[in-house]
Amino acid sequence: MIFDVQFSPSWYALFFAFLLAWLMLTIARRRHMEKKEVKQQFVLGFLGSCVLLSMEIFATSMNLWNYIPRNWPVILWPTYFVAILFGYQLLRLVERFFS
Repeated sequence: MIFDVQFSPSWYALFFAFLLAWLMLTIARRRHMEKKEVKQQFVLGFLGSCVLLSMEIFATSMNLWNYIPRNWPVILWPTYFVAILFGYQLLRLVERFFS
């Protein structure tokens, strides 16, 4: 297993896009958030990242896909985590909008 720590700038763009979107939704919803919800959000992000990491391990070991020139761009995992946090905030915003 080879880890890649030099990635294309588009990976950084994706990571920071999710991070900024999450931050904007968090600021917009800050009046309606509880401390318990913040903890739930990070636990969900961690568990979701574990699921996605196991998917990556399975897929690369079964040769379903490969990352050229190396197998493991490390930027994927923090990007997954931030994307899950963004998804959580987005779902909570939609839930509040329709209730």
